[in-house]
Amino acid sequence: MSTSVSGVAGVTGRLSLRQRLFASPETKQLADTIDAGVATIEEGLSKELHFTDALADVSGRYLFGAGGKRVRPMLTLLTAQLGNGATPEVITAAQAIEITHLASLYHDDVMDEAPLRRGVPSAHEVWGNSVAILTGDLLFSRASTLMTRLGEKAMLLQSETFERLCLGQLHETIGPRPDEDPVSHYIQVLADKTGSLISAAARCGIVYSGAPLEYEDAMVEFGDKIGVAFQLADDVLDLSPESTATGKQAGTDLRAGVPTLPTLLLEQQAATDPAAAALLARIRDDADDASAEADADLQLAIAELYAHPVTQATREEARRWAAEAVAALDILPAGAVKQALSAFAEHVVSRSA
Repeated sequence: MSTSVSGVAGVTGRLSLRQRLFASPETKQLADTIDAGVATIEEGLSKELHFTDALADVSGRYLFGAGGKRVRPMLTLLTAQLGNGATPEVITAAQAIEITHLASLYHDDVMDEAPLRRGVPSAHEVWGNSVAILTGDLLFSRASTLMTRLGEKAMLLQSETFERLCLGQLHETIGPRPDEDPVSHYIQVLADKTGSLISAAARCGIVYSGAPLEYEDAMVEFGDKIGVAFQLADDVLDLSPESTATGKQAGTDLRAGVPTLPTLLLEQQAATDPAAAALLARIRDDADDASAEADADLQLAIAELYAHPVTQATREEARRWAAEAVAALDILPAGAVKQALSAFAEHVVSRSA
């Protein structure tokens, strides 16, 4: 019995990140090494996220306790295999990057008014905006403390990453200038908000394992481009009706008025396409209306947008960015690490959650 291309995509999209990275015979031998490193990082995170203040201790560990794929620590451990592996410095850097990521989630959810994160109520839904923001600030501080243990270069890397995170959020909040292309503006926001942390994770694996430093620039490019691809894939997942798989309500970004590539492309089409203009108007009107009737219509509009050509165009754009990320790996030696990084790029754009 034959299997359709869409059926294959559906199956591979449900494979875990670990299954993807270590699928080939060459990469399978890395699996135990990376697993051991992740376990060490996880244990360290549990200790580093402890606060003496009772409220801070509970709120600061909240999203960590909700789980997560630990993508960034895994990338740090993976690129470290190009050097001396999971050195103590690599472990510390990976923990700092993951805590920085966790901190950004607290802030993002407040800015986006997201009700769910990792399948549980967002921190601001539990404690309110002020506590969620201050908890994020505490985590940023804790991550910086970890980086100080690694010296001046680590501190500079952390401050540059934090600056990009803030600029990405600022530019997302104020939107493009009148003379600026909205799509180009959006892509830069993604590179800053998402790509910066992935770049930092991949760089740290090089720098703190003693790997050849000529690989560092390649990791920056890889991380930035994968970050864009990752978020474009998330734009598609945000519209998915399978909210139980994504851990988010379908259309979370739409409801919060957060730009996504499908809506930006729909805006472009709306200038000449009456059907696109009508769909865009429904989305905007219903998102601003709190009535049950409007919510039901918004659900239908989200489903229409999910099936619209602009969403397929977003999938294709995600794949293009992922392909460019893989091309940045050309400088790396052939072998398991390069294969696993390429598999990671494929996972980013074909995942279902």
